[in-house]
Amino acid sequence: MAAKRKIINDPVYGFITINHPLLFSVIAHPYYQRLRRIHQMALAYLVYPGAVHTRLHHSLGAYHLMCLAINELREKGTEISEEEEIATKAAILLHDVGHGPFSHALENRILPGIHHETLSLQIMEAMNEELNGALSMTIEIFTDVYPKKFLHQLVSGQLDVDRMDYLTRDSFFTGVSEGVIGYDRIIKMLTVHNGELMVEEKGIYSIEKFLVARRQMYWQVYLHKTVVAAEALLVNILKRVKALSKAGVQQLTTGGATDFFLYNFDGNMNRDLLHQFCQLDDIDFSFAVKRWSQHEDRVLSTLSTHLLNRQLYKIQLQAEPFNTLAIEQLQQQAITQWGIDPQDVEYFVQTGTANNTMYKTSDERINILYKDGTVKDISAIDNPLIHQTISAPIKKFYICSLPFNG
Repeated sequence: MAAKRKIINDPVYGFITINHPLLFSVIAHPYYQRLRRIHQMALAYLVYPGAVHTRLHHSLGAYHLMCLAINELREKGTEISEEEEIATKAAILLHDVGHGPFSHALENRILPGIHHETLSLQIMEAMNEELNGALSMTIEIFTDVYPKKFLHQLVSGQLDVDRMDYLTRDSFFTGVSEGVIGYDRIIKMLTVHNGELMVEEKGIYSIEKFLVARRQMYWQVYLHKTVVAAEALLVNILKRVKALSKAGVQQLTTGGATDFFLYNFDGNMNRDLLHQFCQLDDIDFSFAVKRWSQHEDRVLSTLSTHLLNRQLYKIQLQAEPFNTLAIEQLQQQAITQWGIDPQDVEYFVQTGTANNTMYKTSDERINILYKDGTVKDISAIDNPLIHQTISAPIKKFYICSLPFNG
């Protein structure tokens, strides 16, 4: 009997091939299919209307790049068994399966203190039980306990296929060409040395382009001031809902999966609650915001209506913190214009920071392998462009206030 094979037409790479029973089981699972209902870029579509691609798009794209990377490494003599290949491909398909509604925008807001990677692992473990242990090696690779470290580095590292896909895909769907990287060239330059993933010396300029593109995408897209303003508004809606619930205010429930996690979750995750979490997606929160826009609490209904109608916070960014006088003036203006209680002004005027780090030397490394066998971290290479604040985090301070329509 011929092996089952499926091709998926992807707008970025063309045809993506799925050709193994375990990968079919992963993709067909409801926990994986939920990714169709979560935007890859949260609220960025309010700035870039084309940015409506999903976590599922990204997962399949990263899987495709993983297929290319494994083939390339094998051609260079790296031993990767079929079992290791399938396990690594399953790991990249599932690497983001723990993301909740609106991904990073609401991270630690719905489930305080629980990181999406922790949830991804718990979901993999639950799926592994259902699949009679077929994902055991996948989990070992994902958690970096498998002996071949380079397999984990392909899934999660400074130069993983996850990053290569999201930069390529996000630039495609936003139309921001600064994010375009030579992913095909980078993959061709990958090699394994002493069990670790490295880049051949001739790939240095492609890596440089990758790092610069990543920084530019953060400022131009992920930390675009209007995206920051939209996410701050969404976070404040959630904050208000939780405050009202704690005060005993009624009519906040929506009848959906959001209710338990907003009002009853005590921070302890178990298998039943994990299943419940996997019912949550962007649609639940979008519906909830529509419901809350009709709520009798004026602060909640105002914030929700503004998000629905894209009447977002007016936001300013600058290199230095805003002085107290400027903040107090905006607060007083909001109190007067909106006629709100001074204790509620935090929902109408907010300050915060946006951070952009191009390369974390303390986190993971991008190692360059020279022809003579020496290895250097990319940050140690004598290249002026790379040395221009390659590892220096850049912080911007923002202040935002809700525009008055009256």
